[in-house]
Amino acid sequence: MSETTVRPVPGADGGIGGPDELAAALEGTGYLPDEGLATAAYLALVMHRPLFLEGEAGVGKTALARALAEVTGRPLYRLQCYEGLEASQALYDWDFGRQLLHLRAAEAAHATGDTEQLEASLYDRRFLLARPLLQALEDSPSVLLVDEVDRADDEFEAFLLEVLSDFTISIPELGTIRATTPPLVVLTSNRTREVHDALKRRCLYHWLQHPDFDREVAILRRRLPDVTDRLAREVARATAKLRTLDLLKPPGVAEAMDWATALHTLGARDLDPDVAARTLGAVLKYREDTDRVHAMARGALFGGG
Repeated sequence: MSETTVRPVPGADGGIGGPDELAAALEGTGYLPDEGLATAAYLALVMHRPLFLEGEAGVGKTALARALAEVTGRPLYRLQCYEGLEASQALYDWDFGRQLLHLRAAEAAHATGDTEQLEASLYDRRFLLARPLLQALEDSPSVLLVDEVDRADDEFEAFLLEVLSDFTISIPELGTIRATTPPLVVLTSNRTREVHDALKRRCLYHWLQHPDFDREVAILRRRLPDVTDRLAREVARATAKLRTLDLLKPPGVAEAMDWATALHTLGARDLDPDVAARTLGAVLKYREDTDRVHAMARGALFGGG
């Protein structure tokens, strides 16, 4: 069995010298990390350790992986986890359609004399369909996003732990694929269930929470420069209030941006209670949540201050 080593691209980490430099680079993409998150991401990059991000939906876990890919100049490969996800869907599969066409072409050309050679040709690399895990190793160095790992089954979680231990993938018909530079791995979890300790111990861990008021205003102003400062501040304040209401789905930063964009599209320069109530579909995603908010005093939620 042969072994293939995937060569890294020189300087693919962008020459980032520390957490502060990484934070500044991330801010250049529009992602504003706090000091703790910037430090965790920097350590994951230089120590070649996976970064496990846990927190409520909408706090910026997936967006961090995208921003890290941008600042390091690495390609991003995303594996979206779900119940029933199998190893073949994350690693690789064989293109049976193309293999069948190849076999028929060989038969048509009367090239079927050496059966063993023909069978071997069916498992050539050109017939292999690379999935995110294999792609991340072959296109090294890269960023691998394993999104919502808490939605996968225990069996897949154990398999993922094995892959992340040495960043190699064995393909019986081809050999072993090994990345000289391990991908920068970002795993996210919304904590719908507890992820096993064995996987967490393999990673650096960071809990993401919703940004404080000033940081959320800064994010809105950076990402939505056409939105007035007053509107950004009032949206951030109202969104923070909504997060205290024990909703089925508290709004994240992405929903705050959608809300501010919707209000700006309607010509709003501040958070008028009536317009805010009509645009709740941009920030709340469950009927029960919108009904609850509509039943409350609008001024208490959407008033300025």
